[in-house]
Amino acid sequence: MTVALVTGASRGIGRAVARELAAGGATVVVHYVRDKAAAQETRDTLGAGDHEIRQADIADPAQVKDLVDQTVARHGRIDVLVNNAGIYERQPVLETSYVEWQEIWRRTLDTNLVGPANLVHAVVPHMVAAGGGRIVNISSRGAFRGESTHPAYGASKAGLNSLSQSLAKALGRHNIVVTAVAPGYVETDMAAPYLDGPGGAEIRAETAIGRVATAEEVARLVAFLARPGTESMTGAIIDVNGASYLRT
Repeated sequence: MTVALVTGASRGIGRAVARELAAGGATVVVHYVRDKAAAQETRDTLGAGDHEIRQADIADPAQVKDLVDQTVARHGRIDVLVNNAGIYERQPVLETSYVEWQEIWRRTLDTNLVGPANLVHAVVPHMVAAGGGRIVNISSRGAFRGESTHPAYGASKAGLNSLSQSLAKALGRHNIVVTAVAPGYVETDMAAPYLDGPGGAEIRAETAIGRVATAEEVARLVAFLARPGTESMTGAIIDVNGASYLRT
């Protein structure tokens, strides 16, 4: 039985990934930070199986270690790690006070980059002992095109891409495949203020298909990358943005 730990799985992309992995037969650990009720709602949609919810602040190294240790104690292994949890805070450089600037950088990097790195460090020994595993990091289009009003977010995702590639090189010989998925806007609660606001039509018009991605589209890709048979894709960063931003 495959055991998958999905961070930030109480809603949005994380919830869709948890559902997709469970539908494929995995036992899913639904991680959440604050919204226990939403996490339980995700768990309740996964169907039969030893699925569970677990709380942890990904920005806290001690809680990250406890999350992994408790998961392994119950399930005996972690075969798939999906680093999805993240925050997106507005901080235009000319409108943000110096104190706020520092605070947002610290919160964003701790949650979006250092937290995933700590999770990898805690999970990888168990994957090595089990003979391999899959790590899928949820990045962003913003890592490539820049985020003028959310610079810490864009930088954290660029760092996550680099981390993914470094880990792919380091862990391939242990049969651990590391990939990243970089969506643009996705129909989620986090994106709703932008998609439902006055700029929503313009955001959708940026894509070649006239709409943004659904969480389910991203989840299907993550589930594919989490399966055996994708070993040669290690180190890949895959765009899911409807051709709204094309890299060369």
